[in-house]
Amino acid sequence: MKARLSTDGGARGNPGPAAYGYVLEAEDGTVLAAHGEKIGIATNNVAEYRALIAGLEKAIELAVPEVEVVSDSELLVKQMTGEYRVKNEALRELSLQAAQLARQIGTVSYRAVRREHNELADRLVNEALDGP
Repeated sequence: MKARLSTDGGARGNPGPAAYGYVLEAEDGTVLAAHGEKIGIATNNVAEYRALIAGLEKAIELAVPEVEVVSDSELLVKQMTGEYRVKNEALRELSLQAAQLARQIGTVSYRAVRREHNELADRLVNEALDGP
């Protein structure tokens, strides 16, 4: 089974109050898991990586053998595919953690999309930031 993992992270202020969201969907569109969570004070890029890590961990937990990661963070996608080097130390740690998780899954691909094509993950971020 191939699944699509839509991820998003955001910060109000940069850094500022931050949260991430992810949605893991089967090929037929069935939502396997969806989660949004506050992560304290962080940058939007740290939040994007935290979303990716949490989503990959869920895919491993559900034994999904193939994942297409969909993100509106071009930076995250290009860093994870090796097109960009990860210069920021905090992001380097997170990218290494994400790469290790991806290896446990087997096949992971990355695709950058515009924000409007990542609505559910974006909504989970905002609900987490707006929540108690």
